[in-house]
Amino acid sequence: MPAAEQGASPGEPAPVAIPITWELDLHTFQPKDLPALIPAYLEACLAHNLHEVRIIHGKGTGTLRQTVHAILQRSPQVAATRVGDESTGSWGATLVTLHRTQK
Repeated sequence: MPAAEQGASPGEPAPVAIPITWELDLHTFQPKDLPALIPAYLEACLAHNLHEVRIIHGKGTGTLRQTVHAILQRSPQVAATRVGDESTGSWGATLVTLHRTQK
C-alpha cells in the first residue's frame, strides 16, 4: 500500500508499528513526537492489559526526562511514576503505574 494511503503525507515516511511491550525506549524517537507518542503508547498498554511499564529516556542532560515526566503528569492514565532502580535503568528510566480500568 502506498504511503499516502497509510496516512503519511507524500515525502514523509509511513508510520511504523511499534510492538506493545512493558517497555518503551525513546532513543529512536524525535522529541517532537513524544507528546503524541507517549499517550498513545499508554493507551495501547492498557488495551493489552499492561499496568506497569518502563519508559527509557536515558540519563543525558535530563531534558528528555523532564519532558517525559511533564507528559506523564498530565496523563489521566497514569496512577504513579518513579525513577528506575539499579535493575530497571536508574535515573535513565521512569517506571509508570497505569490506572486499572473499571469493567
